[in-house]
Amino acid sequence: MKIKRIYLPIALSLALAIGLLMGSFLNFPVEKRGMISSSNKSKLNKLIDFIEREYVDDIDTDSIVDITVNSILEKLDPHSIYIAKNEMDEVSQSMKGDFVGIGVNFYMYKDSVAVIKPIPGGPSERAGIKAGDRILFADNSKLFGRKMTNDTLFSKLKGEEGSKVTLTVFRKSENRKFKVNVTRDVVPIKSVDAAVMADSNTGYIKVNRFAETTADEFHRSLINLKAQGATSLIVDLRDNGGGYLEKAVEIADEFLKDGQLIVMTKNKKNREDRTYATKKGDFESGKLYVLINENSASASEILAGAIQDNDRGVIVGRRSFGKGLVQREMPLGDGSAVRLTVARYYTPSGRSIQRSYDHGGEEYFNDFEKRYESGELYSADSIKIADTLKFKTAKGRIVYGGGGIIPDRFVPQEGKHGDEAVTMVMQSGIVSYFVFEQLDKDRNGFKGMQNSQMITDKVMTGDKYFDAFSGYLAKNGLVFHLNKHKERVKHYLAAEFTRQLLSEKAYYQMVLKEDNMVKAVLTEKK
Repeated sequence: MKIKRIYLPIALSLALAIGLLMGSFLNFPVEKRGMISSSNKSKLNKLIDFIEREYVDDIDTDSIVDITVNSILEKLDPHSIYIAKNEMDEVSQSMKGDFVGIGVNFYMYKDSVAVIKPIPGGPSERAGIKAGDRILFADNSKLFGRKMTNDTLFSKLKGEEGSKVTLTVFRKSENRKFKVNVTRDVVPIKSVDAAVMADSNTGYIKVNRFAETTADEFHRSLINLKAQGATSLIVDLRDNGGGYLEKAVEIADEFLKDGQLIVMTKNKKNREDRTYATKKGDFESGKLYVLINENSASASEILAGAIQDNDRGVIVGRRSFGKGLVQREMPLGDGSAVRLTVARYYTPSGRSIQRSYDHGGEEYFNDFEKRYESGELYSADSIKIADTLKFKTAKGRIVYGGGGIIPDRFVPQEGKHGDEAVTMVMQSGIVSYFVFEQLDKDRNGFKGMQNSQMITDKVMTGDKYFDAFSGYLAKNGLVFHLNKHKERVKHYLAAEFTRQLLSEKAYYQMVLKEDNMVKAVLTEKK
């Protein structure tokens, strides 16, 4: 099997990736204004008309317009982007909290749609679909033995709410083929990956993005953890690239007291809007820790900045991405849109955390390499601080602007300098695929294992799965020297077996025990 991408976590295999380009944006329509005529606009329109009417060869003028729009936006800032009409559904779907479909996590394995796991409570689980099943046909559409794009595959499985699809399924564990009717239904795309107890009185909530349903998901998780005895809370914003600004504000309101400033925005006309906390917070006291890293951006930074500047909690981890711009989505009338930067945001102390983009988008988005080379991922002393951009928190602590949120407690990247690739691989989708294929060979060998300890004992005893994983990586062109990381690799493998056999909750309860940032919080708490 050839794996082209190795970074898609199983938990998000049905969600659409949200990159840093999405950033923070305002979730309300743009005001309608009259078009301003200008000679430059006329010139551009005439050029397109000339090409369409007179150019010697047939040209897709839509593609020319797309190129032109992208070229214009590249002159602005790295977060002003064009969304072509054929991409709009994907982009819109990624920020919704649900979609209509059959409800399975799957991937293409040996040209077959292999079910990694049906979504709990979803249409497929209700219809009796199990992990390891192959979906051969959707109605009369053949889904195996052919190269099929994800878009085509999704179109066969998604549909109107309440519509039915007849799936032809092969169940390897029983060596039988059968048909099952599945009624498509609303399937949630969670933006809260996990809400579990990290110890007897510390709750942990992992937020992967700020979408339409994030604040509601977060609130339910918070109430549930409080009911379990959580008097301290860890909010994990690592690798969260942002989303709707107002959802970050709603979550900040859970922690801040009435009247405390959350965020300020300023637009082109220097109009300043300030957003304050209300009385409705459900965790306004109790210890609070926010985890961030170099991929925590935009709305994540708004939330972290509000907590830090109001001295409400402790920011733990590594310097965040550094995006202080706000976008608004503006339709172009043909199904496409631009997401245009319309304001800058400032944390309550008045600082902008936007990094410089003077040297172009490529260098801007490759900042990770500079941080790696400087040693910043491993030493707080290597963080470059803008001494001229000093600000004070509510209690007078010094914080800095100009390049992300600098944590109050620095925690280096896992492993030693040079081990980054191993960490990335162990947190990538390739681990999910490997574990699925191991289970596919011997699902009965794990039958009856009802708790994570039983699974861990089986996976971590001896080197059977460690050796198989090393060979699996090599087979897919990924050569790593894993022996010095053996116990860590085996722990990640055991956690992924636990996720696929038991639940997402059981997975996080395992991985948090070895998570350096979480361990740093729990140690400090004591």
